Amino acid sequence: MTAMTVGDRIERARVAAGMSQRDLATETGISQATLSRTISGDRAPKMNELVAIAAATGVVLAELTGASRVAGRLQCAARSVNGASMESMYEQMLRFLELDAYLVDQGIAAIG
Repeated sequence: MTAMTVGDRIERARVAAGMSQRDLATETGISQATLSRTISGDRAPKMNELVAIAAATGVVLAELTGASRVAGRLQCAARSVNGASMESMYEQMLRFLELDAYLVDQGIAAIG
C-alpha cells in the first residue's frame, strides 16, 4: 500500500460517493477551485472543510485525515471474485471497520 495524502483520501471519498467536484462543492459550500487545490495537494484543508466533506460523502472524519486507529491493525487475506481488486476489497473493509470504530466511540452498540 502506498501512503495516501489527504487530497487522495478526499478524492477517493468523492468518487465512492458518486459525486463530481461540482456536486461536492455545492454540498459542502466549499468552492470548486478550493476543492481542486486541496485534492491536488496545493492547499491544506481546514478542519471545518474536512468535516463538511466527510458529511457530504458519508465517510468518517478519520478516513479523510488518516488518523485511523483501524488501518494499522487491518490485515486482509481474501480471494478476489468478479474482477474486484484486492485494493478495493481492502478499502471497503477498512471503511466498514472505521465506521464500526466510530459507532463504538459514540456509544452506539451493534445490534445482533
